Amino acid sequence: MNEILRMSAADLVSAIGRGEVSAREALDAHLERIDEVNPAINAVVTVDPERARDAADTADRLTASGAKTPPLHGLPMTHKDTHAVAGMRSTNGSRIFADHVPEEDDLVVARLRAAGVVATGKSNVPEFGAGSHTFNEVFGTTTNPYDPTLSAGGSSGGVAAAIAVGIQPLGEGSDVGGSLRIPASFCGVVGFRPSYGVIPSPTPVDDQAWLGRTGPMAREVSDIALFMSAVSGPSDRVVPAAPLTGDDFSEPIVGDLRGVRIGWSPDLGLGVPVEPEVLDVLTRRLRVFEEAGAIVEEAAPDLTDADEVFLTTRALNFATAFGPLIREYRDLIKPEVVWNVESGLALRTSQIIDATLARTRLAAAVRDFYSRYDLFVSPAAQVLPFDARSRYPSSINGMETAGYLDWMRSAWVLSATGLPILAVPAGFTGTGLPVGFQMAAGHYRDVELLRYAKAFEDRTRCVDQRPDIRSGEGQEVRPVTTVAAE
Repeated sequence: MNEILRMSAADLVSAIGRGEVSAREALDAHLERIDEVNPAINAVVTVDPERARDAADTADRLTASGAKTPPLHGLPMTHKDTHAVAGMRSTNGSRIFADHVPEEDDLVVARLRAAGVVATGKSNVPEFGAGSHTFNEVFGTTTNPYDPTLSAGGSSGGVAAAIAVGIQPLGEGSDVGGSLRIPASFCGVVGFRPSYGVIPSPTPVDDQAWLGRTGPMAREVSDIALFMSAVSGPSDRVVPAAPLTGDDFSEPIVGDLRGVRIGWSPDLGLGVPVEPEVLDVLTRRLRVFEEAGAIVEEAAPDLTDADEVFLTTRALNFATAFGPLIREYRDLIKPEVVWNVESGLALRTSQIIDATLARTRLAAAVRDFYSRYDLFVSPAAQVLPFDARSRYPSSINGMETAGYLDWMRSAWVLSATGLPILAVPAGFTGTGLPVGFQMAAGHYRDVELLRYAKAFEDRTRCVDQRPDIRSGEGQEVRPVTTVAAE
């Protein structure tokens, strides 16, 4: 592998700024790596090399001028295909938008460009980002760099796989019910779901939607902080402004777990089923927290109300966002999305009231937990990467899953709390598959959360183990089987 591709985002940006590596050299290494490994994993689905070369050349001229360079100066990056990039095909993984070319960037893309990113293409997603397995009828299935017959997770599966395999060190994703955390766990990278509004995520239909978050993925926690320093901050479309800005993430992240009170739960206090191999890796890694000076006890917030909050809010959001599309293009949209929309349209007023009351109780339970603990740690995913030909796991530990959301419950019950959550690599199974923790800190304790994760990362260095994949090594993945949603 080209040594440029082994560099962290922070190191690469620094090297470009000092003139030791040109933005054009970084871009060429990035594009060559796509050509080398993407046929095996199908992580990158659109590439725009000519405009990227123009942007890289512009970055190199800025370097040569001696002017101050932006925080992500010259960094090549593909963008998640649910995020609009002006002048670049942006499909949402949907046949409806297979040829869609937006005129404006989404806010996060605009901020990344302003921070110096060289936009190179798009990474694959499930249709409309629904589900945590990345496949669609436009581009097919994205597979796992550690075993290309298995799932990379989703919905940020394309960017997770691209980062794991060295195509790029840093990228942006999004997370409603685990779409940053599950692919991070499956691919052995870091995925961060920040507190509400820290990275504003306004949408054309609901600027105040709170459940979904935009956030970064990277190989290292320090690069997560770099991303946050570059794109965090208020937007006049999302009010009130979050109490954190990019400046809060600008200081070097120094890992520290001394005296940190940690609640750990293998089942989130809800009896959530988790595969034994996942728990085996995680329980063995708990001693890392204790060796770093933390106090670890088995404890969890009372998440009893989280199911109702998440499922009702998600259904309402889907009906708001995609209801008109279902009416016009129902036959072109996958059944899971149709089911979500119809669930939202069928909601009664009493259900929305009940979910509001449940969210209030859940918030009180979260406050109570964080009056006693600094950090909650649990499995980022309930299962190991599964057969990429499946739509979703049909069972966990012999328990049948009720539908395509059921196997993601370990992630989405925490989404319902609104807390900042980070998935960090914890280790590998005996067969070499990655496993990750998810760590949740109190509201707007995002910087402290990164410090806790950095301390864990410094002691485990899972980042040093990379997938060994070359073009042609992946086995052909047949089209995913059709399973009717509930």
